[in-house]
Amino acid sequence: MKDGIHPKYQEAVVTCGCGNTFKTRSTRPKIMVEVCSKCHPFFTGSVKFVDAAGRVDKFNKKFQGTYGKAKKAAATATAEKTT
Repeated sequence: MKDGIHPKYQEAVVTCGCGNTFKTRSTRPKIMVEVCSKCHPFFTGSVKFVDAAGRVDKFNKKFQGTYGKAKKAAATATAEKTT
């Protein structure tokens, strides 16, 4: 192997979104992850809702809580009209 062309393999600190940190080895000195083995539902056995980049808030803002209600209101109005 040629000298000087390979990245330095060093100790790295991995930081999770839940606040957990641990050390490993990598070519990067600092690694950020969203989910680790301490907070992942598969390893913990608990259900955890992870909102990816505010998707739920974006959906609620777009429809303002009216998604699906228009169909129900229309069905109720036609049912009342026919009776």
